[in-house]
Amino acid sequence: MEKALVGGGCFWCIEAVYNRLEGVQRALSGYAGGSRKNPSYEQVCSGATGHAEVVEITYDPEIISYEAILDIFWAIHDPTTLNAQGADRGTQYRSVIYYYDAEQKEKAEESMAKAQKSLSAPIVTELSPAPEFYEAEGYHQNYYSEHPTQGYCHVVIAPKIEKFMKNFGDKVKS
Repeated sequence: MEKALVGGGCFWCIEAVYNRLEGVQRALSGYAGGSRKNPSYEQVCSGATGHAEVVEITYDPEIISYEAILDIFWAIHDPTTLNAQGADRGTQYRSVIYYYDAEQKEKAEESMAKAQKSLSAPIVTELSPAPEFYEAEGYHQNYYSEHPTQGYCHVVIAPKIEKFMKNFGDKVKS
């Protein structure tokens, strides 16, 4: 198993998509990239910790490639908006790819250049070495699956999942 660490707005949205992806053992919501150790959701939401909401993806590279994980990443959020996704605003919602080694960094750079060709605005996604990952509180894990009719889930997350299913239906867990 290998790991990828990405952030693209609210972690509920990103985690909901990756947990449906064939080859992903687990997508875990959490925090990374800031200065505070073991931050709480409230602390991260304040914007004072420097952390981003991220998802740690544990995957089988024999089933799904890192490049495919990144292709989906570009498709499920807007990498051209700085510190924002939809109505979610703040540095905690920044677009970010944290890489674990030189190979992931190189693949992320190539993926970003490829994605840029289909976008009219510049990509503002942060690309940085993977910092320490802090798992989010239990009530954030599998949030969409546990609360599909909750307002935010219905209005924001469900359309992302629908888009994912339309564009990457062949990569969905059976």
